[in-house]
Amino acid sequence: MQQTKTVYQIGIDVGSTTTKIVALEPESGRVAYADYQRHHADQVKSVSDAVWRLAGHFPDGEFRFALTGSGAKSLAEAVGLPYVQEVVANSIALRARYERVGTAIELGGQDAKIIFFRKNSTSGQLEAADMRMNGSCAGGTGAFLDEIASLLHVPIEEFDSLAAKGDCVYDVSGRCGVYAKTDIQPLLNQGVSRENIALSAFHAVAKQTIGGLAQGLEIQRPVAFEGGPLTFNPTLVRVFQERLGLADDEILIPERPELMMARGAA
Repeated sequence: MQQTKTVYQIGIDVGSTTTKIVALEPESGRVAYADYQRHHADQVKSVSDAVWRLAGHFPDGEFRFALTGSGAKSLAEAVGLPYVQEVVANSIALRARYERVGTAIELGGQDAKIIFFRKNSTSGQLEAADMRMNGSCAGGTGAFLDEIASLLHVPIEEFDSLAAKGDCVYDVSGRCGVYAKTDIQPLLNQGVSRENIALSAFHAVAKQTIGGLAQGLEIQRPVAFEGGPLTFNPTLVRVFQERLGLADDEILIPERPELMMARGAA
């Protein structure tokens, strides 16, 4: 008698700088496999490579795919796969994890989003009520932090530990990397430490996100923090906590927050 193959639900999030893939077990919904890679502007190849790595991990598995993310819609149409709008994917993933979410702040490689949630009056399910996105400029995103790290001659992997040692915040523009460099260079000339400049860059990101994206809408609590820059920079989450005045129990850090869109698509 032929053994039935396990059918995994696969979500692929094709973002502005990275490709994420998540495989969920069909019964439990547990993450059975995940992969996160920079695509270096070759999104199609990155997806192909991710699928081949997935197939190598589950040589006897079968897969059902759905795509999400800023770079996924045309690719999904080309290969005939379902596409899930990323805000919808995010709300699905958060609803599966939490009973209550007020707001989600998601920072990507070249965009930033604040999603405002509410409970549906009929079903009681969590749904997106509004969304603000910084799509025209990479200010306040992962690319912004990459630029500042390069200016400070610090590997991006060490940027958070550098900022964690800072003890003084200077006014740095978070709207644009060019403006930020204009602010930072005089500080370097004055002998301001790289630690304090790194911490100031995190405050610039938080200030830009809260002031520039919320646009007068109240950030309801609890707040979920998602996306690569907030996953790999816990000091940045602490800065958001300080600027928003959040208590510890008002902060939601999902498991593998950099994979939330992919998980929601799956």
